[in-house]
Order: sequence, then C-alpha cells, then structure tokens
Amino acid sequence: PVSGFVRPGTQSGRPGTMEQAIKTPRTAHTARPVTSASGRYVRLGTASMLSEPDGPFINPAQLNLSNYAARPGLNKVLFDYLFYHENDIRNSLELAALATQATKYDDWWWKQQLGKCYYRLGLYRDAEKQFQSALKQQATVDNYLYLAKVYIKLDQPLAALELFEKGMEAFPGEISLIVGSARVHEGLGDLETSVKFYKKVFNYDASCVEAIACIGTHNFYSDMPEIALRSFRRLLQMGVGNTELYNNIGLCCFYAQQYDMSLTCFERAINLASKENIADVWYNIGHVAIGIGDSNLAYQSFQLALISDNNHAEAYNNLAVLEMRKGRVEQSRAYFLSAISINQELYESHYNLSILSEGQGDLNTSFKEIRKSLEAFPEHVDSKNLLAQLRQYFYPAVSYSRKIYGIYLVSLSCTSQNCRV
Repeated sequence: PVSGFVRPGTQSGRPGTMEQAIKTPRTAHTARPVTSASGRYVRLGTASMLSEPDGPFINPAQLNLSNYAARPGLNKVLFDYLFYHENDIRNSLELAALATQATKYDDWWWKQQLGKCYYRLGLYRDAEKQFQSALKQQATVDNYLYLAKVYIKLDQPLAALELFEKGMEAFPGEISLIVGSARVHEGLGDLETSVKFYKKVFNYDASCVEAIACIGTHNFYSDMPEIALRSFRRLLQMGVGNTELYNNIGLCCFYAQQYDMSLTCFERAINLASKENIADVWYNIGHVAIGIGDSNLAYQSFQLALISDNNHAEAYNNLAVLEMRKGRVEQSRAYFLSAISINQELYESHYNLSILSEGQGDLNTSFKEIRKSLEAFPEHVDSKNLLAQLRQYFYPAVSYSRKIYGIYLVSLSCTSQNCRV
C-alpha cells in the first residue's frame, strides 16, 4: 500500500454481490483481517434476502412478512417487488394487510394496495370498500381511477361516470379522468358524448394518441374518411407507426378514392403485422379488391385471411359470396355455415344463407335464417322485405308487397375491421 497501512475492508475490493457484502466487515472499527469467518455471523433476517446466482432475487417463501410490515422504509418497496415483479398476489395481500394493521388503518396508501390485490383476485366488493376508504382519507387521481375500474367490472357504468365527474371537479384538467369518462360513454354507445370528451382532452394535451385515434375512427364510421385521414396522418407525424395505423390510413384512402395510396398503406401494414392482426389486414385488402372489381385478388386475400386466422367469420362470409358468384353452391353453403358457427351475431351470414336456400327452394331453412338475421339486426331493411316475401308462401291469405330478391343481392360483410391504435 502507498500509505504503508492496510485498512479493513480494502483487501477484497468492492463487493460485487449481496453475499460478498454480508461476508465483509461492515465497519472499520476492528483490525481483524478480512476472512470468510465473518460470514458466520450472518443474521437470519438477512439470510432470507440472499439470492442464488440462478434463482430469484428474493425468495418470498422465506420472508417473515410480519417483521417487514412494521418497517416503513422497506415494506412499500417489498410490496412493489412482490406485486409488480413477482406477481405474487397472495403474499402481497398478506403484506398489505399486516402493514395496514401496523399503521393503525391511518395510511391510505396501504388501503389502496389492498384494493388492488382484491381487484386482481376478483373480489370486487372488497376492493370497492378499500378504495372508498382510501378515497375518504386522501382524494387522489389513482383512487378515482381504480374505483371506477371496479364499478365497470361490477357492470355499474353510471356509478363510474358519476365518480369521474367528481374526480374532474377535484382535479380539473386531469386527462386520465376525461379519457376514462369518454371510454365509458363509448362503451354505452353514446358516441356523440364520447367524442365531446375526447375533444375536451385537446384543451390540455394536443398530442393524446388515444383521443386522436378515437376521433379519427368516429369520423371514419360517420362517412367522413377525408377528415379521419387527417387524424391518422397526425398520428403518423407523431411517430406512431404500427399495423393498425397503416390499416386505418389504407381504408380512409380507399373510401376517399385514393386507390394507389391505399394499396401502398396496406403493403406497409402487412410488413408490420403480427400473427394476431394480419388476418384483419388481408380481410381489408379483399374488401378493397371487391370495391375496385378485382375478384381474383379478393378471393386470394380472403383465403390468406383464413390461413392466418381460421376463425375469421367475416372472411368466410365474403368468400362464400364469391363462391356463389362462381356457381359453387355447396361450397358457398359450407362457408356460410362456418361463418355462422363462429359468430352467431353476424347477420350478413344468416341473410346470405337465407337467400341461397330460397333460391334452391328450401323455404323452411330460408325462413329460419332470415328470422335469425332480424334477431341480430332488427333494422335490416332487406331482411324485412325477404321475410315478407317468405311469409307469403307460408301464409298465402295475407298479402304483402313483393320484391324479388335474386342472388345478385347477396350482401357482403363490410365491417371494415377498423383497428384502434
């Protein structure tokens, strides 16, 4: 050594692991040389925190949670590790309960953590009580959001909306509360109010991706593809480049009659697509191909969609329509039945199968399928007219206005699978 003296704790250098740190002398108040003997005095509580090279960082089974629950500097860190990293809800719940008792039920943070544990376990009523208690002690944005999630799980959207209103009064301009209220309105089908809340978000954050995407989707389904295209291009300028965004831009360009740009966007979407969403991209390409009159491209696209996802009911329906146009009646019927077995709510498949059966003289099957179509979509005008036509065969004494429906009136499933960003 340069100074001529050897200080305790300098011979082994800096400890690289927790085991080395425990085995080295902790202070410089002793002249005892560094040996492995100091490792004999490892305390039991510290030994439970040791980690093996190939094992977990902390073994929760060896922890005495009652001891750590009473240590304010360690209990919250340990809870976050168990809850978020280890996903150990049982030990997290036990630690939160012990810590709540140690604080004599005066710490709202631990009540919030108890509510989160109950929520993860599916005990929504217990979670509701904990979040309400925490909200009484301390009004925070997280407490409002967590309690609203519980109300949504309990199928109480109106209670969630009322809670969001109180939260926006306590925290005006909080984006998460405004967006949460917009989501609930959208789930209830009140799209106009939902769009108002999303537009309100722009007063505080003009770069909110969810608000821009939702307004763009609303404009698309409101027959305003040009305005929707502006929203999606804005997301593209902000650096959001994924499959859903290019898919939506491609659909907007198609309905805005920009066909060359539409196919380019779909090509980019295919390059970025994963196994989960590539079937929707191929389905939309087939839908675009039908719009421009390319039946061969449409047929291949729907087949590729089914290869990617064998449970894609809309692709089965549209592929059956193309098969019907080629005169392959049995193959078309098989595709229609496959679409119905996958999705009973797809009214196009019921209507198309009814048209096919009526053309072959199977009036009984046609009558059953057209009634199922009206159950799925009561306001479908073509289904009502076909039902009136079929009733004239079964009830000839009653006169109905007749309108002959041929195979050329088979409807395509045109739900555009407009994916939200």
